[in-house]
Amino acid sequence: MGGSKTEGGTSSSSTTTVPVIANRRDPYEVLSVSKDSSDQEIKSAYRKLALKYHPDKNASNPEASELFKEVAYSYSILSDPEKRRQYDSSGFEAIDAEGVDMEIDLSNLGTVDTMFAALFSKLGVPIKTTISANVLDEALNGTVTVRPLPIGSSVSGKVEKQCAHFFSVTMSDEQAKSGIVIRVTSTAQSKFKLLYFEQDNGGGYSLALQEDSEKTGKVTSAGMYFLHFQVYRMDSTVNALAMAKDPEAAFFKRLEGLQPCEVSELRSGTHIFAVYGDNFFKTASYTIEAICANTYEDTTHKLKDIEQQILRKRTELCQFETEYRQALARFQEVTNRYGQEKQNVDELLKQRDSIQSSFTVGRSVVIGSGSNTQPSSNGGIHTKVPGGSGDGENNSPNEEGTSDSKSKKKWFNLNLKGDKKAT
Repeated sequence: MGGSKTEGGTSSSSTTTVPVIANRRDPYEVLSVSKDSSDQEIKSAYRKLALKYHPDKNASNPEASELFKEVAYSYSILSDPEKRRQYDSSGFEAIDAEGVDMEIDLSNLGTVDTMFAALFSKLGVPIKTTISANVLDEALNGTVTVRPLPIGSSVSGKVEKQCAHFFSVTMSDEQAKSGIVIRVTSTAQSKFKLLYFEQDNGGGYSLALQEDSEKTGKVTSAGMYFLHFQVYRMDSTVNALAMAKDPEAAFFKRLEGLQPCEVSELRSGTHIFAVYGDNFFKTASYTIEAICANTYEDTTHKLKDIEQQILRKRTELCQFETEYRQALARFQEVTNRYGQEKQNVDELLKQRDSIQSSFTVGRSVVIGSGSNTQPSSNGGIHTKVPGGSGDGENNSPNEEGTSDSKSKKKWFNLNLKGDKKAT
């Protein structure tokens, strides 16, 4: 079944962190249950107390609001098997370390607060909403209008915000044996809740399961699947919290929101479902349909198979996260070394270039004393480069001990024609 267990009319579409409650009492004491109480007993106790202290019914009693929070806080611990185990073994310290999610009732907020919550919801910040106490009271008193929803048919409608439309689905023995699916979709992408009510001893209906709409493609939808095998629902808020705490690790938390539904089959007879308008300011448009699984045998097998694959993948991710963390640490180590080695190589090459550039004629050359020499900065003697500016005439002797200028003059004075006067 695809619905989530009820929390006294609260949904699990989104979350906000529970404020620390001073002088917290034992959750078992708050709900008046024993430590060996079953999940059903804890749920029943919470329903009664949540309705008793619901803010809608106690507007003039501020203490009731605090008691309502305490009851919801206690139930959020005891309704979760893991949190209950942690509390039983280590008390509130283990719970505080993990963090506990709390819900707020937007139906009881003023205009400003509701607009604030709606804005943050649109921005993607998870906000949990509760079902109006008026709807729960009317259902419990049996004063709601219930319309028939034959299996194999669909009904479309619009439901006002914080109101609900109720439907009855009657199943034969054969249909109950095959299993049924209840689905609600909204092409307008309205926000709603799909609810399932159990028959109460007083003749009314008590909320048992709920599923919040999720956006899938261009529609919002919610479904409940009673197919005789364990079906899971995805609580997207778990991943939202993981993203807030550690965006890099959110992938490994993605499948931790997979939670088993406590009801996997229904007996033959009449069952009550409802569509609750969960929009902040406008009506919710929807289409609800009841489907018998006997004509969807292949699809049912595929769903069962994919659920098992996802469960296996969740286990694999837990193991892979350890490997990933180790590899990431090693990668960081290697990356740090890479940066250091690159710096070292750059420095060595820089020193090499500096040494190579020192091989140049511009450096000092030590020679004997002479008129064209001058002291160098390093104490040696510089000689001027031939042909340089300011060099003047080159007076260096040639190999024959005569200057070049005299050799040239003698050459041009030769009497090549035998002129006697030149002799």
